[in-house]
Parts: sequence; structure tokens; C-alpha cells
Amino acid sequence: MSRSGAGSDARPPISTEGLQILARLGLRPEQLPRHVAIIMDGNGRWAERRGKPRILGHRAGIRSVRSVVEEACRLGLEQLTLYCLSVENWKRPARELEFLMKLLRHFLVAERRELAEQNVRLTMIGGRPGLPDFVLEALDRTIELTAHNTGLTLCLAINYGGRTEILEAARRLAEQVQNGSLEPDAIDEDRFASALNTAGMADPDLLIRTAGEFRVSNFLLWQISYAEIWITDVLWPDFRPPDLHQALRSFALRQRKFGALPESAPVGVR
Repeated sequence: MSRSGAGSDARPPISTEGLQILARLGLRPEQLPRHVAIIMDGNGRWAERRGKPRILGHRAGIRSVRSVVEEACRLGLEQLTLYCLSVENWKRPARELEFLMKLLRHFLVAERRELAEQNVRLTMIGGRPGLPDFVLEALDRTIELTAHNTGLTLCLAINYGGRTEILEAARRLAEQVQNGSLEPDAIDEDRFASALNTAGMADPDLLIRTAGEFRVSNFLLWQISYAEIWITDVLWPDFRPPDLHQALRSFALRQRKFGALPESAPVGVR
């Protein structure tokens, strides 16, 4: 897995509308990140500020998911990973969790036609234990139906935790060492990455966090080591393509060094 997050050479095509958007933004296709990951925060606050139950904020957040996925398709992004449910979220009230599970199933079923039309391939990272059967059935069926799509990869992080993922990867590798199928010296970054949930995926180039929070919340801890981070005060239910455009423009202006010096940097400047 590359530090740069570079995926395959063949990126999904950019639509005519997408090229027009890039022209307005003053961006070239090669300046776009291949993989964008988003911590979708602020649903509850969005609802509370309007005097509504928190669960209605989650429902409103689905509109943002749909809007951002559509824009990612227009722009030819390779992968979009959305943090839907963390392992810590199980501490929330039972009524809210029940609503979230039903909302997730509804999204997985209702969006199948749209995913097909947009040529989106769905995948998932996170733990299956603990998720209701009706969610897993809908998830598995939607993944199956979109498996041969060749456009944007939409990865949903559900019941996911970065520390849990790293621990499980370490255990799997330790078991291989114990049974003699793996030499300890053979464990390098690539081998470790291959034991993670995200095996085969490129690392995120850009991490977006909404609602003005300055933390990564146990999300893709290994994978975001060299990601550019962009934070906005916009609450997730209000996040729309213009907000995504701001993040993409910010990304394009950054100089990604991956610990090295830029070629033009004077000696002693880091």
C-alpha cells in the first residue's frame, strides 16, 4: 500500500460536467485526490439546533451522502470512504441505534438503482458481529449487485475502529508466525497493510472532517499517516458539493512531501 495513496493507473472517467466543474475551480484532473475519506460529524447537533430529535439529523445526513457520492462520480474520484458507525457508537441510546440500523438498511436497498446507474462499487470495512441480520443481508446483497461496477468505489466504515483493526491484524500475523507460515523478518509495512480491513485499497489522500472537530476519532489510523486533513465547521447534513470543492482546492494547493524535502527547498529548510 503506497504512502502516496496512489491506486491503479486507470481512474474512473470524469464526466463532461465534472470537467466543467474543475475548470471553474481552476483545477486539473491530476490535482485531484484519488481517495477521499470523510468523518461525517454533526448530525445530532444539526437536529438539536433546530429543536428536533437527533435521529432526524441522521436522516438529513443521508441527503449529504447521496450528494457527495454523485459529485465524486462526476469528478472521477477513485474511492470515497465514509465513516458511518464506529465501535464506540454502540454506547449511544438504544432508540438512536435502532433508528440508525433501519436507516442504514433503507439506504442500502433504496440506493441500489442509483449505484448501478452511477457505476459505483460498494464495499465495507468494519466488524460484522453485532450488526443486525437485516442490515448484513442488505449490505451483502448490495455489495454483490455492484461488485462488477468499474467507477467510484464507495466504502462504508460500519462498526469500525482503527485500533481494533490494527490489533486484529497483529493477531493474524502473530498466528502465522506461530504456525510457521510467516517469518517475523518478512513483516514489513506492505505485509502489515495486507492484514488490515483495507487490504488492496489505496491509502486516503485527503481526510475531511465536518462539524469543526479536530480529531480523527479512531478512523483509519494506519491508513491516514500521510493524508492531507481538511476540517470544516459545516455540519454533515449541510455538507454539499461546494464544500467538497473547497476541500479539493485546498488539497491541490498543498505540497505533499511524505517526509522528504521538496526539490526546490533550500538547504536547511524543512
